[in-house]
Amino acid sequence: MSHRKSWILSIVGIVIVALFLFPVYWMVITAFKAQTEIFQTPPTLFPQNFQIDSFIAVMQGDVGQYFLNSVIIAGLATLVVLLLAVPSAYGLARFKIKGVSSMMLIFLVTQMLPATVVLTPLFIVFNNLGLLNTYVAPVLATATLGVPFSVLLLRTFFMGIPKELEEAANIDGCSRLRAFLQVIIPISLPSVLVCGAISFFFAWGDLIFSITFNRDQELWPLTAGIFNAVGRYGIEWNNLMAFATISVLPVIIIFVLLQKHLVEGLVSGSVK
Repeated sequence: MSHRKSWILSIVGIVIVALFLFPVYWMVITAFKAQTEIFQTPPTLFPQNFQIDSFIAVMQGDVGQYFLNSVIIAGLATLVVLLLAVPSAYGLARFKIKGVSSMMLIFLVTQMLPATVVLTPLFIVFNNLGLLNTYVAPVLATATLGVPFSVLLLRTFFMGIPKELEEAANIDGCSRLRAFLQVIIPISLPSVLVCGAISFFFAWGDLIFSITFNRDQELWPLTAGIFNAVGRYGIEWNNLMAFATISVLPVIIIFVLLQKHLVEGLVSGSVK
């Protein structure tokens, strides 16, 4: 690739990234602006009067409880997804099971269904089981989105791992389960982390399952808290943007901390 072409592609990439990140940047700087400056013409790209009053106002509300609920729901949903998806994907990749292609097709189709399609059936099931107004209902509902995606991704990765590695472990005295835990899992750790992170993001951004299955607002996550804050703060956009900034902070932190593993996992999955 020529030096000029490389520069052009780099500039195009920077422009695309800037376009995608600009709404996030605007959200953050709006949180630090005074209410009068938000509607100033022309708009300012950086706060003239930097203030954190909106964050103080939000922190004095119920954001702590909403944050804790989001951590509980997203954390448990991620755990459920990994416990179900990792062994399922391994089994579908290693063992000869009738109807594997049909199962994969069903998993793929479930990824295309909107959440509203499964909302009513899940509501009836959770109501019959007495799971409404608990953390369990949104945890299981959001896990239904993460499990098929994780199985599809991990099965492809497991199929690319040579069987000779497990056979060598078996010769050294490892059982099949021990070889899976001590040989396969460490090798596939980047892909497992990708599935865990994406499942966490799915659950963290959930709104519809939480407000449908939980009438008790004490159990609502941050996304539902923002929905509530729209009515509470009215047109106080700096407070709303402060609430939104706090809600996306964990996602940004997780992405930054796991960036290397996420890229490695996604790339290795595509190569396999």
